[in-house]
Amino acid sequence: MSRIGKIARRSFLIGSAAIVGGAAFGAWYLGRDMPVPEGLAGDGDTALNPFVLIDADGVTIVTPRAEMGQGTQTTLAALVAEELDVAWEDIRVIHGPPGRAYYNGALLGEALPGAAYARGRFMHALGDVLGQGGKYLRMQVTGGSTAMVDAYDRLRLAGAAAREALKAAAADRLGIDAAELRTENGAVIAPDGTALPYPELAEAAAQVDLREPELRPRSAWRYLGRSMPRLDMAGKVTGTATFGIDVRPEGVRFAALRTNPRRAGMVSFEAAEALAMEGVDQVIELPDGIAVIASNTWTAMRAAEMVEIDWEEASYPPDTEGIFEAIAAAFDTERNSRLRDDGDVTQAPSGGTAVTAEYRLPYLAHATMEPMGATALFDGDRLTLWSANQAPMLTRKACADALGLPEDAIEVITPYLGGGFGRRGELDFSVYAAQVARAVPGTPIQLTWSREEDMRHDFYRPGFIARMSGLVAEGRAHSIDARIAGQSCTQQAMGRWLGRQIGGPDKGHVAGIFDAPYAVPNFRVDGHLAALDVPVGFWRSVGASANGFFIESFIDEMALAAGADPLAFRLDLARAEWEPAARVLEAVRDMSGWTGQTPDGVGRGVAMVYSFGTPVAMVVEVTDADGPIRMTRVWIAADPGIALDPGIIEAQLVGGAIYGFSAAMFEEITFAEGEVQQWNFPDHDALRMHNTPEFEVRILEHQGTLGGIGEPGTPPAAPALANALHDLTGTRARELPLHRAFDLLA
Repeated sequence: MSRIGKIARRSFLIGSAAIVGGAAFGAWYLGRDMPVPEGLAGDGDTALNPFVLIDADGVTIVTPRAEMGQGTQTTLAALVAEELDVAWEDIRVIHGPPGRAYYNGALLGEALPGAAYARGRFMHALGDVLGQGGKYLRMQVTGGSTAMVDAYDRLRLAGAAAREALKAAAADRLGIDAAELRTENGAVIAPDGTALPYPELAEAAAQVDLREPELRPRSAWRYLGRSMPRLDMAGKVTGTATFGIDVRPEGVRFAALRTNPRRAGMVSFEAAEALAMEGVDQVIELPDGIAVIASNTWTAMRAAEMVEIDWEEASYPPDTEGIFEAIAAAFDTERNSRLRDDGDVTQAPSGGTAVTAEYRLPYLAHATMEPMGATALFDGDRLTLWSANQAPMLTRKACADALGLPEDAIEVITPYLGGGFGRRGELDFSVYAAQVARAVPGTPIQLTWSREEDMRHDFYRPGFIARMSGLVAEGRAHSIDARIAGQSCTQQAMGRWLGRQIGGPDKGHVAGIFDAPYAVPNFRVDGHLAALDVPVGFWRSVGASANGFFIESFIDEMALAAGADPLAFRLDLARAEWEPAARVLEAVRDMSGWTGQTPDGVGRGVAMVYSFGTPVAMVVEVTDADGPIRMTRVWIAADPGIALDPGIIEAQLVGGAIYGFSAAMFEEITFAEGEVQQWNFPDHDALRMHNTPEFEVRILEHQGTLGGIGEPGTPPAAPALANALHDLTGTRARELPLHRAFDLLA
């Protein structure tokens, strides 16, 4: 078992500040009604709170969010360590187990109506209150670029509470006032220089009843605001880090999956040929397919392909054309939302120029680098699950339901994730592993999906159609009327997660366009939901990945119709709406030396999208000097409010942009006879080193609230690139992927 698994089994103690040498000490701010998961505290332990574990070896910070390469665990640890005074090189980090104390309040807070940038203090406070419901909805979720927004106060308070408790315990031991003490490098320091290491004070500190601890001012920060060494990096570069696929319990057998490519049930199967293969143990029937258990993964995968299966038919149209006909039909149904309705879009001043456009975007796969899968051990009345997942409590509930067990009979251990992008917030891959393990009690099973099984059984980014109309007058945008049609990620995901549909306006469906920070005097956005059963889910930047393309492509077309420079056109609209949006545009203008003029063989495009609380502007440069068109340079400016770790922020902006460029240039999911036609990376390609541009990133800190960073780099990528291609070629891309219309360096 991995170290993570051992710690999870032996000594996770839940609450809000710290667990120390068999005792957990609490913090006032999480409340004393927070339940402690049963079986996680060892003999004699007292569990009050969740974020700091102190034992004889020192401090371990328990982080509530999954690490999937985005650097979350490093910055979460810095939030605690900044207040707790632990030497950076001494910090250990582990992922928290399923527990209500790890709820993600910021995720629920995003459900408030209206554009987040326009909220005042009251609405932000209301969002915090709404977020408290997360503890009752199993919302221990890594997603929505909310990890830092949710943790910024909570984890600093956890560290501060632990620090003050340790000082109080030391003061009691030394017979002096706690105000005379200070903390440094994992010890409480007395006025005479005597150092009391934290482990010596832990049990006494657990009994301290604290008042609200004082947080340190930003001027005193040592870790936050700096680019800190990644806590996960050493293990990853040396190959010692444990990802989901690396788990190896003693006696493990290996399994592969084959489920209905039409996303329906199974009529029958014949497995004689597979069972005759050397190394094959058995073939297991699943509700929508089969699994093969064998001596190794490759044998299991080959055997799964040998099984003859009669599949049920898909419940959605059999081909891409029929699916998009159903999406287009949604425009004729009652709208689901009208979340922006400024002015009167029917006004048409004389002398104005009308602009209309229809855009279409394909379905997209997540294509995580680490294949989907999980490892499970069922012993008859309990299940241990090692799953690289983004939602431990929901995963536990789904596995409990699938096996007919109580939730407290399911232990979920979360190793590193080899990419997530929203896909690992789903529950299917964990449930399949649990179902397979149930067939062989006492034997651990590692279920690994083939890349083909993964790509053809995803919960895809939906396909979308946007119908846009607008008017420019006197060189400015007078009106925009946007109608968006596509499936709802939120409705489907809530059905899978919570077992029920969520009604009302779907904010995520129109995110990135209804909240575009542009002062267009007449601006209306309608969302229409397509009634389709194609499985869809949250994909990096969700609705903003589509709507950012729609609004930023259309703004470019409006600027052209107005005879205006596209960056200056945007800047005028942003300055009148929200200053931070204008500042990121000004930054990329200055960084790129934008003049609005490009030489022959060079094209430049700009886009600015507000998503997940952060405005991001991007300028893309393309050239065709030596054959195929290639991206050469990209300039990015973002304003997340507070740059908690500039190095990680830059990495996420670049990574998000590469993810967006890859999708824009090469990727799509298409259907024929009810089945996905893409099988592997050659069919769903991504940028690689030779066709990835140079990046320059600038981080601003002008907005007053903390924004997300994991996803906002993705939405502006596609429109900025498409606008650059228009500048280069004169061809306007209204559909993706771009390789259909342009000769791109592949």
